[in-house]
Amino acid sequence: MNQTLLVELFTEELPPKALAKLGEAFAAGIVAGLKSRDFLEADAVATSYASPRRLAVSITHVRATSPDKQMREKVLPVSVALDANGNPAAPLTKKLAAMGFPDVQISQLERASDGKAESFFYSYTSAGSALAPALQSALEEAVSKLPIPKVMSYQRPDGNTVHFVRPVHKLIALHGDAVIPLSLLGLQSDRLTGGHRFLSQGLVTVAHADDYAKTLQQDGKVIASFSERKEQIRQVLLAKAGADQVLMPEALLDEVTALVEWPVVYECHFEAEFLAVPQECLILTMQTNQKYFALTDSHGKLRSRFLIVSNLETSDPQHIIQGNERVVRPRLSDAKFFFEQDKKKTLASRLPLLANVVYHNKLGTQAERTQRVKTLAGQIAAMLKTDVALAERAALLAKTDLLTDMVGEFPELQGIMGTYYARHDGEHEEVAAAASEHYQPRFAGDTLPATDTGTAVALADKLETLVGIWGIGLQPTGDRDPFALRRHALGILRMLVEKRLPLSINTLLNNAVSLFAANSHFKDPTADVLNFLSDRLRGQLRERGFSQNEVEAVVAQQPDTLDTIVERLQAVQAFAALPESVSLAAANKRITNILKKAEGAPGEISPALLQEAAEQALAQAMSNVRPQVDAAFASGDYTGALKTLAALRAGVDSFFNDVMVNAEDPALRNNRLALLASLHRMLNQVADISKLAA
Repeated sequence: MNQTLLVELFTEELPPKALAKLGEAFAAGIVAGLKSRDFLEADAVATSYASPRRLAVSITHVRATSPDKQMREKVLPVSVALDANGNPAAPLTKKLAAMGFPDVQISQLERASDGKAESFFYSYTSAGSALAPALQSALEEAVSKLPIPKVMSYQRPDGNTVHFVRPVHKLIALHGDAVIPLSLLGLQSDRLTGGHRFLSQGLVTVAHADDYAKTLQQDGKVIASFSERKEQIRQVLLAKAGADQVLMPEALLDEVTALVEWPVVYECHFEAEFLAVPQECLILTMQTNQKYFALTDSHGKLRSRFLIVSNLETSDPQHIIQGNERVVRPRLSDAKFFFEQDKKKTLASRLPLLANVVYHNKLGTQAERTQRVKTLAGQIAAMLKTDVALAERAALLAKTDLLTDMVGEFPELQGIMGTYYARHDGEHEEVAAAASEHYQPRFAGDTLPATDTGTAVALADKLETLVGIWGIGLQPTGDRDPFALRRHALGILRMLVEKRLPLSINTLLNNAVSLFAANSHFKDPTADVLNFLSDRLRGQLRERGFSQNEVEAVVAQQPDTLDTIVERLQAVQAFAALPESVSLAAANKRITNILKKAEGAPGEISPALLQEAAEQALAQAMSNVRPQVDAAFASGDYTGALKTLAALRAGVDSFFNDVMVNAEDPALRNNRLALLASLHRMLNQVADISKLAA
C-alpha cells in the first residue's frame, strides 16, 4: 500500500551554519536510496525539515513493497555447461545451485548468444522486497554522506560510543500510521519526538506521517520546516520594521532560522549617542556578534532601535528585551572606543608602519606594495586625464586603515573605515572615497568606483595584484585561486568595459610589469595574463547575452581597448541578422585562408590588371562603399559600418564564382590577392566576421 513515509532524527542543537545543508542532504539521501530501490511512485513528493534539534523528511506515495521484477541472468557458456554428448555437465548444476536455482532444469534455460559465445540464460520473476530493510539501508547511506562539519563522538546510556554531528535521542520511522522497525546510532525507531525545549509539554507523539508538521506545531511548539520558519521570520521582521528598512542579509537570516524553532520577534533599543560611530561598525557588530537585525530609515540612516528573533514566546517579554539591550551595549561601546582611539592618529602617520606588514615574502611589505600601486595609479590617472596627485595620494593612504583598531577587530570594514578616517583627517573627498572604492567591485554585481580617483586606484590595485602574484608563479589552478585573481581580473574588465575607459590593456600590463623589474623572484607573465583576461572577457560578454560566435568575432581580434567592445558586439549582432551575413562571413573565412597561404604581403591594387568583369565590379563596389564604411567606423557607428558592407555581397559572390585567384600570371595573381587583402581589411575593421561562419 502506498502511503507517506516519515523519517526523523531528534538531536541536540545542531550547528546553525550547517543546518540548512544538513537538512537538504538528509532528505535527498533518503529519497535517492528509496528511488534506486524502486519504492517511490512517479508522483512521490519529498519535503525536508530542519530545525535546531531535528533533521527529517516526509515522502508521499511510498510503496510498502517494491514491485516484482522480470530478471534474465546468464548462467554459463554452452561449451562449459554441456559435456561432449550434449548432456548437462557438472559445472552447470553447480552454477545453478550457486545462483539459488538448484531445481531448475536445462529445458527451462534459454540458449542465446551473449555477444561472444553461445550461452545459457535463465529468466525468472524476482519478488519485490519489503520497505523496512530498504529504508534501513537508505537511512544508513544518507547519514554516512551528510556534509558534517565536524563529527562528534559521544557515549550512549548503554555504554556504546557512536559518532554523529550531535547526540541523537530519538528516531521516528512511520509509513502511514505504522512504525517501521529501524535501528541507527544505538536507537530503535518509534513515533516519539521532542518538542520545543521550553514551550512544549514533553515528548510529542506523531500518530500519522501525514500529520508530522501539524502535530509538531500544535503540540510541540515547533515549526519544523526550515523554509517556512525563515519566511515567517522575514515577514514578521518587515512588519515590525514599519516604515523603516530592516537589514537582513540572507546569511544572517539563515543562521537565525537555524537557531530558533518557534521564532518570535521583539523590538529593542540602544542609546542614541552610539549613532555618532560609523553605522557600518554598529551594523556589523550587531549582525556578527549578536545576530540582531539593524534598522535604517528610508534614507539608509541607522536607527537606534533594532529587532531580535527569540526562541521564546512570553506575555511579558521585557526581561528578554532588556537582556538583549544589556548584551549589545558593551559591543557598541567597544566600537565607539575603537573609533575614538583611531581618530587620534592620522592615516598618513601610519604609513611607516606598513613596512612592518609583510604582503608576500617574494613581493615585500605593504609599504613596498603601496609604492607600486601609487606609481601605477598615477600613470593610469594621467592616461585618463584626471588628477595625478589625487590618485597618488589616494593610493598611498589606501591600505593604512588596515593598521587601525577598528579594522583589526572587524576586517570586513577595511576601506570603509579608511574613508571615514580620511575625511576626519581633512583629506580631499576623492582621496577619502577612494579608500573604499579601490576595493570595488568586491564581488559579481557589485557597484564600480564612482570617482575618477577611485577608478584609477582600483585598477592599479587589481593590476598590481594580478601581475605580481602571477609573476611569482601563484596563478590560479583548477578550483584553487587563493589570491582571488579571477575576481581581480573580472573587476579590471568590468571597469574597462562598463566605464568605457579608453585604456590600452598592453600598456597597463607593461606598466605593471615594470614595477617588479628589480625583483629576482618575478617572471614577466604578460602573455599568460592576456590570455587569462581574454578568457574572462569571453565569459563576461556571454553573460550579457551575446552568442559564442559573436563574442569570438570581436575578442579574436585581441582588442587592446575595451571602451567600444559592447558597441562592436551590438554591430556584429545586427549584422548577423542580415540575410547577406552568411555569405559574407563564409567569403571572409575563405579570404582569410587564401591570404594565409599566400607568399609575401600583397601589394597595392593596380586597376590596369583588373581584367575580369567580376573583379572590376568588386573593386568598383568597394570603392563606392569605402567612404561610407570609413566614416561610420570613425564616428563609432559600427552597426552602420557593417550594414554598409552588406552591399558587397553580390560582388564578392561573383568574384569567387568567376575569377581564378591563383592565376598562372604572377602579376594577375598578386593583384587579385591585393584586392582580397583590401576587402579583408574593410570587412574586419569592426570584427572578424569570419567567426560568424564557425
